[in-house]
Amino acid sequence: MGANHPPRTRHCDLLVIGAGAGGLSTAITARKHGLDVVVIEKDTVFGGTTAFSGGVLWIPGNPHAQAAGVRDSREAARQYLKNECGAFFDEAAVEAFLDKAPEMVEFFERETTVKFVPTLYPDYHPTVPGGVDVGRSILAAPYDIRGLGADRARLRPPLETITFIGMMFNSSNADLKHFFNATRSLASFGYVVKRLARHLLELARYGRGINVTSGNALAARLAKSALDLGIPILTGTPAQQLLQDGAAVAGARVRDAQGEFEIRARRGVVLACGGFSHDVRRLQAAYPHVKRGGEHVSPVPQGNTGDGARMAEQAGGSVPLRYPQPAAWMPVSRVPLGQGRVGVFPHLLDRYKPGIIGVTRRGRRFCNESESYHDVGAAMVKACEGERETAMWLVCDHLTIRKYGLGHVKPAPMPLRSFLKSGYLAKGRTLAELARNAGLDPAGLERTVREYNAGAVRGVDEQFGRGGTSFNRYLADPAQRPNPCVAPIGQGPYYALKVVMGDLGTFDGIRTDVAGCVLDGRDAPIAGLYAVGNDRASIMGGNYPGAGITLGPIMTFGYITARHIAGVETLNAPSQQAPAGELHHAA
Repeated sequence: MGANHPPRTRHCDLLVIGAGAGGLSTAITARKHGLDVVVIEKDTVFGGTTAFSGGVLWIPGNPHAQAAGVRDSREAARQYLKNECGAFFDEAAVEAFLDKAPEMVEFFERETTVKFVPTLYPDYHPTVPGGVDVGRSILAAPYDIRGLGADRARLRPPLETITFIGMMFNSSNADLKHFFNATRSLASFGYVVKRLARHLLELARYGRGINVTSGNALAARLAKSALDLGIPILTGTPAQQLLQDGAAVAGARVRDAQGEFEIRARRGVVLACGGFSHDVRRLQAAYPHVKRGGEHVSPVPQGNTGDGARMAEQAGGSVPLRYPQPAAWMPVSRVPLGQGRVGVFPHLLDRYKPGIIGVTRRGRRFCNESESYHDVGAAMVKACEGERETAMWLVCDHLTIRKYGLGHVKPAPMPLRSFLKSGYLAKGRTLAELARNAGLDPAGLERTVREYNAGAVRGVDEQFGRGGTSFNRYLADPAQRPNPCVAPIGQGPYYALKVVMGDLGTFDGIRTDVAGCVLDGRDAPIAGLYAVGNDRASIMGGNYPGAGITLGPIMTFGYITARHIAGVETLNAPSQQAPAGELHHAA
């Protein structure tokens, strides 16, 4: 350390490393239970991956569903998770989640600025025993970020590619329907005009939209709650190394603009660094499509480089790669943004629309395109086995792309020219010409469209049963009858858009007990070291049962871990274990 920067030491009860939903929910709960908490964040903004997300939490038995009279039961939710998690079902962790998730929602809504609203999301696999058609997913309520004062400049902006001139769309389907129907409905046109006018006024006055929604609203509400409690959120302050007193973790050496210093934490350190979506070494060990030489393009923040996993390992913690699907897969496309910049667009909506299909390089369909992004991603990985590149191409006709858009391409009246010029879109007067321009097999694509259309004219997907569940239909077009997910591909010209593999965050992670204590190689807790958020291994076992199965457990276990550290929560539960006979190996 240089002469101009003498050693500095800061003291607190609890140090939280990371300012996403996991870190902030832990910090807020701990502070509410009397602990002196400091949050540090390596990035210059707070909010983590949460600020990019849909802001949905999967909470069975949540108070909003109960108030609406939704019929559900704890037993059904438990059965659903047991079916979904399979061999990785962790009974102790699931029971703790089902016990504490509704309590967590009530706590945050009662004690903080965090508020939620109900959604109509079905479970992603509603026909699986225990699944439901509505009620388990809740959404962060919109927020006016002027409530953050000057700290609004430190809120991570939403993902650029999923905004329209910086304007955010609510994750609720109702909000989006107005934008898709703006050229067909006078009411929707009026709604869109008002939204645009309000947003343009905000841009002129504040330089960004101030009425934020989805994950940006959740991140803002959590940060506001933490700051109101006097919890410092030290951005631009990465952790360099954990500090240990003997075997116990007692703080961290960190760095800010003035240099390195120590934060000593009497109760220990919570790792909430966001997982390892950009840790190249760990991706090569964990992701099957990367193992075989392919690429991975993740829209999550670039700072999610596995810092928590590395610090846990250095302290003796275990970070095994156990799950067949080690991340929440998200098909994405690269968007040329001009001036050499390339954005990442997550394909959350277009795959559900009638008249859009997904094919491999051979021109063949390989899955029900209207399943969840995770399921489609897993199908992409499997369909491209034996090939270096894991990719699919979304294909549609001219009327369909003008009606719904495709990827980053907006519906009419927004023009297509720039996307064709940049190469984001391929076009052909015939399917064969489209295939040649997009690098697909012409005969394969022609045969696929012919086979698909044979059933699609009747609203039937004869190959994959698209539209067969309430979730398939939820993001489709209800005006398309009889199947909102299925329509034939009509006359040219035709369009294709290349989609590659990304993720919304990692599922594999640091092994902990139910309370969040990091475990060593002998399954013993490391004193003073905890993990939450995407740093901690997901209780979902590598599956994706419903909207919000990341943020729901993240905030619930943040709440549980903080209460455990504060001494108000005692969980006499076994540590998370791999199924019998499973081999653990460090990444």
